[in-house]
Amino acid sequence: MKLNYKIIFHFLGLLLLFNGGFMLVSALISKLYEDGVTNYLLLAALCTLVVGLALMIPTRKHQKIINKREGYIVVTFGWLTMAFSGCLPYIFTGAIPDFTSAFLETMSGYTTTGATVLNDIEIMPEGILFWRSLTHWIGGMGIIVLAIAILPLLGIGGMQLFAAEAPGPNTDKLHPRITDTAKRLWLIYFGYTIAETILLKLAGMSLFDAMNHALSTLSTGGFSTKNASVAYWNDQPLIQYIIIGFMFLAGTNFVLSYFAFKGKVQKILKDDEFKLYLSFIVIFTAIAAFIIYFKADASVSSIHHPMVWGAAESAFRHGLFQVLSVVTTTGFITADYTLWSPFLVVFFFGLMFLGGSAGSTSGGVKVVRHLILIKNGFLEFKRALHPNAILPVRYNSRAVSGDIVFNILAFFILYMLSFIVGSLVFSMFGLDFMSAIGIAASSLGNVGPALGQFGPVNNYAALEPLAKWWAAFLMLIGRLELFTVLILLTPFFWRNR
Repeated sequence: MKLNYKIIFHFLGLLLLFNGGFMLVSALISKLYEDGVTNYLLLAALCTLVVGLALMIPTRKHQKIINKREGYIVVTFGWLTMAFSGCLPYIFTGAIPDFTSAFLETMSGYTTTGATVLNDIEIMPEGILFWRSLTHWIGGMGIIVLAIAILPLLGIGGMQLFAAEAPGPNTDKLHPRITDTAKRLWLIYFGYTIAETILLKLAGMSLFDAMNHALSTLSTGGFSTKNASVAYWNDQPLIQYIIIGFMFLAGTNFVLSYFAFKGKVQKILKDDEFKLYLSFIVIFTAIAAFIIYFKADASVSSIHHPMVWGAAESAFRHGLFQVLSVVTTTGFITADYTLWSPFLVVFFFGLMFLGGSAGSTSGGVKVVRHLILIKNGFLEFKRALHPNAILPVRYNSRAVSGDIVFNILAFFILYMLSFIVGSLVFSMFGLDFMSAIGIAASSLGNVGPALGQFGPVNNYAALEPLAKWWAAFLMLIGRLELFTVLILLTPFFWRNR
């Protein structure tokens, strides 16, 4: 079957229209704050909109059915199109004049990685800072899901895009029609963002800082308006607790949030993934807080501000904040955790491979995959003793099909191979062992802060150009959960059948 190129280019044009529209919002913020870059942002928006229309108008008469192959192409090239066009505000304003660095910053934004190449964030114009945060917010719930939610032009074919962008074992839907599901998810996402903005403003942040951090938190992105990230507010614990609460929500399956609003609390309490996710947060926080309190209390205050409310509360808050930040792949920091103890360095490195819940905005492997792998591992012991017994893996009291288990095993193997290859390539660029494995795990898991010379208080500016492109590639395949991008690199994908 030949590819339907018209619908592919039509949808890429649609995504560019979205991107141009969001650039106009950034231009409005720039105008309100009179930061001097409004015209450049308008020019970036105009260029993006013109190219979008140039792709859409000639392809408007297309067959509105999309198959799986076209779905994979639209999602992968859609993200690349958004990233390339998203560079324009940085380049036109001169905030990041180098194209390679601008592309890495943009890809880091859309994939909600949160790694930056900017050495001094606080001197950036407000319009650019808002655009950085907005790229997080657009990419958090998914560019394609956004398009399906607002303009359901593809009819039944929209399911292929939804599945290609958000693959995984979780098949819960809020509504039989995929467009209605996408709309409900975006409504919850938007509502949480407004709520966090209001709460952060009431807690003492400026409105601009509150907006930006809400956009970054709900997307589990991590871009901040301050050089010290959330450590800037180490003397205002309430602000950090608010961000903690919304990081937890952002790392939870958004379907569960919908159930909560509908009063179906039992569905949440009985969800196997949520119970394990919550258990992980409690256990890992207890470990981190214990070590911070007894062995690293002095280094907690290593970024600008002293501890408050007593050592125990401070250790708990910093431990909880950093555990949630890494597990949900948000990437905010309240301190340089690489200074706390060698054990916690390895500990947080391990958490980079965990990820939040399926159906959340977080990256990483995802808790549900770990859960099914663990359950299947224990069942292998029973199968060894009882080879003739039928012992299915159960998730939420339902048997998980063998195909899903094999898919998860394949994903995990491919994820670890991608990490190993990623680390080897970074080492070829001259990075030391700790820096190479740290930046590979962080980029692939969309975490942001890494280890070594790319730790929590550093950035990715020191990477040489080719290494920046490699980091951007790892961010993309990590955000789209490997298969969606890597399948395009196989020869049989492009064969017409």
